[in-house]
Amino acid sequence: MDPAHVPYAHRGQFPHVPREEDIVEFDQEGGLPIKMNIEELNIAGFHSNPEENWGYFKFIAPVTLIGSPFRAKPVVDQDNNNTNNKKQPEVTTVFFCIPVSPGRCRVIWANGYNLDGWFDKMIPRWWLHIKTNQVLDSDSSVLHIEERNYAAFGLDNWHKACYVPTSSDNLIIAFRNWFKKYCNNQVGWLTPMVNQLPPASTRVEVYERYWSHVMQCTSCSAALKWMRALEVALQVASVAVVGFLAAGKGTVVTSGVQRAAVVAAAVLCFAASRWLAGFIEKTFYFEDYVLADK
Repeated sequence: MDPAHVPYAHRGQFPHVPREEDIVEFDQEGGLPIKMNIEELNIAGFHSNPEENWGYFKFIAPVTLIGSPFRAKPVVDQDNNNTNNKKQPEVTTVFFCIPVSPGRCRVIWANGYNLDGWFDKMIPRWWLHIKTNQVLDSDSSVLHIEERNYAAFGLDNWHKACYVPTSSDNLIIAFRNWFKKYCNNQVGWLTPMVNQLPPASTRVEVYERYWSHVMQCTSCSAALKWMRALEVALQVASVAVVGFLAAGKGTVVTSGVQRAAVVAAAVLCFAASRWLAGFIEKTFYFEDYVLADK
């Protein structure tokens, strides 16, 4: 809910695109002050910046967040007249954050956009999921720790567990106020349970991807299957090439240049299989995220 956290928590994952109206200098991470105005906070939710040009966020109770990093402006011609047949690119993200048990949440997201580029339509869905998982993972550890800090201070005293001094924190404050006023700081579980957080998880458990996403995603599971097959094929090819060279015994491959080329092909196949194995591990199973390394 805090748009100002992106240059810091997701450093290196998003390109910085300055806006025309920016009149302040950015810090080294690309952050800048963001003014967030909360309007119409009620039991149905709230929204911010409904009239601003750069973007908006809307919380629809109880689990939906709609946001756009920027809002398309009308395209004008040389006479400063609006042209309704063309829009600037606009991206909208929708998050459904559904609590499933204390300390666990199911996140369902979707992107809506009016980008007309043919290249964007050719990107496979599993590749888009990779990028999204990287973003979610870089938030997971902070949320995992902060949730336990809230529990230690008590949900009524959540503001003592964190520091929210800026205007961009207004969405967080508004949600906490809404959660306290209309939910009494409690999730209405279908089955009564003690609202007790489980023990803190390890980094491997927090950043785990296979069981939380890949196994349940047809696109990612299919990509994992054919990548595993390609990895095995490369290993078999490297062994087969070496076997072919040994079986020839100087009759099939006679020159030194030919033998060097065959050996190089075997080495390349084996190296490619090892690289692919590492790519599979960090893409579909586990990738550690250390902010200091970004």
